[in-house]
Amino acid sequence: MSTAEETAGGEGRPWGEVTPDAARRLLVAAVEAFAERGYHATTTRDIAGRAGMSPAALYIHYKTKEELLHRISRIGHDRALAILRSAADAEGTAAERLADAVRSFVRWHAAQHTTARVVQYELDALGPDARAEIVALRRRTDAAVRGIIEDGVAAGEFDVPDVPGTTLAVLSLCIDVARWFNVDGPRTPDEVGALYADLVLRMVGAKR
Repeated sequence: MSTAEETAGGEGRPWGEVTPDAARRLLVAAVEAFAERGYHATTTRDIAGRAGMSPAALYIHYKTKEELLHRISRIGHDRALAILRSAADAEGTAAERLADAVRSFVRWHAAQHTTARVVQYELDALGPDARAEIVALRRRTDAAVRGIIEDGVAAGEFDVPDVPGTTLAVLSLCIDVARWFNVDGPRTPDEVGALYADLVLRMVGAKR
């Protein structure tokens, strides 16, 4: 699936929150290039070419290649956090909320796998300040999932002796979907989301 078929938010025009349109097109091109070649092997000329622009045009909207990556990473992590917070803050049992969180998080990583690979796996290419900002967002995503698991333990719904370790395992399982998901494979994003939700409930010993 190309980035033209994906969005950072899951609906509508790809990266529609980025304006003007030239800046959006450059961001779409950067996601495709970073996912295909990796951040370090991608040049600003590669990105501009994919967007149908000159390299000089790129610098009107983004001072550096890193600024592009930072914008992609920030929007993607904001979206990931919103997905998890929505589930964590919903009504229902801890099991219901955890299943919803995993189902939605996995579905996003599958449906937006090109974007998700860049968002989740190019963090080390960011400079210290930008990286610290994204790490803070990651801590908040961790807290959202950990909070649901803690609620489940407190309510006697889950049997989890190591909440931090289990939280890490759950998030790692979900995020890794972006590495292997193939639109031509046997399962849809919805089907993978449902499978992983069931697996995670088994992992935490949810009462059936």
